[in-house]
Amino acid sequence: MFLRIARFGVIAVAFIVTVALALPQPSYAESPPPAAAPAKPPATAPAAAPSPAPATNPDSKPTEPAPVAPEGITTKPGDAFGEDVTLTAKPIVYIKGSGTWDKAFVTISGALKKVEAYVAKAGLKTDGQPMTIFLATDDLGFDYEAAIPLAETPKDPPHGEIAAGQSPDGRALKFVHRGSYESLDDTYEAITNYLDDKRLESKNVLIEQYVTDPVTADQKNLVINIFVLVN
Repeated sequence: MFLRIARFGVIAVAFIVTVALALPQPSYAESPPPAAAPAKPPATAPAAAPSPAPATNPDSKPTEPAPVAPEGITTKPGDAFGEDVTLTAKPIVYIKGSGTWDKAFVTISGALKKVEAYVAKAGLKTDGQPMTIFLATDDLGFDYEAAIPLAETPKDPPHGEIAAGQSPDGRALKFVHRGSYESLDDTYEAITNYLDDKRLESKNVLIEQYVTDPVTADQKNLVINIFVLVN
């Protein structure tokens, strides 16, 4: 399996309450009263109409609990861990290259710094957070695109090591990582186990979206959205 392995029924119960109306019991004096015409019996209260059953949607499915990260993975309430999402392609500018896992953070943050400088100089409008698109991995390293999404395709295409393109699209699973870049190994191991348990197969494309910019943020306290494209 891909993923940088080398680094690492809702049941509703209705209650029906039936209320019985007790009829008043006749009282008797010690001496029986003189015979009289029988009294008209009290009118019986009409039975209460049953409450209508709640409407149901035949196409509805029981809500499944959201997947949660396993023990040892730092998360906060609401963090995704296996959330099924659909990615939409966006225009990007990026630097393409290769790196080794032992220097991954330096390589990626350095590439993103160059892309950010180009975006600022060209006056381009960004539309999202910086990301790394991993295209291939092995035991030692990886091929990548360090990218920044844009609101629109640049009218003046970049030259040199900066290129323009589109981010990946399609079905993906979203996971959230909190902590240092080095501790991503633990998160990726948990992701691999999750895919194995669900018998899901990745498309060999992986995206790290940096909620905290690795160029400026403390690398020990990163927040990274990980998207694994799946079939």
